[in-house]
Amino acid sequence: MKLAHICKSVTINKLVGSLDKTISKIVFDSRQADSNSLFVAIEGSATDGHSFIQQVLNQGCTAIIVQKPIEITENCTIIEVENTSEALALASAEFYANPSRELKLIGITGTNGKTTTATLLYNAFSALGYACGLISTVVNKIGKKDIPSTHTTPDPIQLNKLLAEMVESGCEYVFMEVSSHAIHQHRIGGLFFTGGIFSNITHDHLDYHKTFSEYIQVKKRFFDILPPTAFALTNIDDKNGKVMLQNSAAKTYTYAVKSPADFKAKIIENQLSGMALQLNGIEVWTKLIGEFNAYNILAVYAAGILLNQDKTELLKVISSLESVEGRFQYIKSSTGITAIIDYAHTPDALINVLTTIKTIRKKEERILTVVGCGGDRDKTKRPEMARIACEMSDLVILTSDNPRTEDPQQILNDMINGVSVEMSAKTLSIIDRAQAIKTAISLAKKEDILLIAGKGHEKYQEINGVKYDFDDFELTKTMFDLIGK
Repeated sequence: MKLAHICKSVTINKLVGSLDKTISKIVFDSRQADSNSLFVAIEGSATDGHSFIQQVLNQGCTAIIVQKPIEITENCTIIEVENTSEALALASAEFYANPSRELKLIGITGTNGKTTTATLLYNAFSALGYACGLISTVVNKIGKKDIPSTHTTPDPIQLNKLLAEMVESGCEYVFMEVSSHAIHQHRIGGLFFTGGIFSNITHDHLDYHKTFSEYIQVKKRFFDILPPTAFALTNIDDKNGKVMLQNSAAKTYTYAVKSPADFKAKIIENQLSGMALQLNGIEVWTKLIGEFNAYNILAVYAAGILLNQDKTELLKVISSLESVEGRFQYIKSSTGITAIIDYAHTPDALINVLTTIKTIRKKEERILTVVGCGGDRDKTKRPEMARIACEMSDLVILTSDNPRTEDPQQILNDMINGVSVEMSAKTLSIIDRAQAIKTAISLAKKEDILLIAGKGHEKYQEINGVKYDFDDFELTKTMFDLIGK
């Protein structure tokens, strides 16, 4: 594709050289740059792509986009812009022929519920007979084909390539998680959304966004870019739900469990086998449980109606939806212990899961919680996570999540700061996650409920840059099989 066409949506501040060049690929990794590539120099938190310009020139790079003035003598086109991250997104969309405009792309953002809502929408619309795509934390899907997911929202090149493959495969709808990092880093720039959904916003990612106010404003930016033809659907029970709709050009709608809204859910019955809901006055039975899932299901129903689906068929499909992997996924032992595996890794998510467990348990059942916090991430939530677990459980085991490059003992020490003297008697600290889960199972009695929180769907544990095979669900299942023999 001609460089001029690739850059037609990019605002160029300064141009050195010709745009009449043929480009075969766009890269922001200097190691991939060659004579037919457009290299975009991204200024990241760890490395600055501008530092590798001489390297890409030595590799014969054809064109470079920068946001800092540079002086070169080689026969290379230099395009200077205000923000190279934004330029990368816009150029990638053009390079792949703006695939989002050929799809009905629905973005879901918020602290909790993104994966569940996106996956449930994908499953619902697939069951309604549509060819669908999914872009999520757990997995990306093109129709029935699974593609491994490395980020909640891929980089702009991979994202547009994925969307182009979805167009090629005949997908009509695509449901996509939109992370705050992706919004802030302009990864969704140049995409055309049919709709946007806001789930909620709570304490998370303050290691990246620095303040909660900044975190809110970044989330809001997604709704600011929605076109007038799109819908913006927000959870009005969240106090920041209205904020998301301010200044949005999209058609705005609300959903809620507790407040008056365009789409309203009421929980009629909630138990381990499922939940009875009223959705805008119509009763439906669902296999999912808990108030947080009532919000997720309501968002699915509302989006389905806004996308002009038949109400009766939509409700039939909703009643058949299964729980998403690693989200309140439960398994029962032959001895009567119930284990619940959940991705809850924020204070609010942990409160939601434990509140649901308290709602569905019988009086004699104890709640045992195994929980950890990730390394190289927001440290301020660590004592809060431990405090919540202790206040809402009968026994707590603090353990490792993904320590990454941090000392796991230091992470546990941060968590222990949230444990009061009164709560310390029912709190254990076991660094080894497998041993922590095994200990919890050995301490559990008949009818007890064991919550294993933090990792959910993840099939690994990351320690010092190495990912080791680790699966909370499989380990629990193996232990349950052993105690059953």
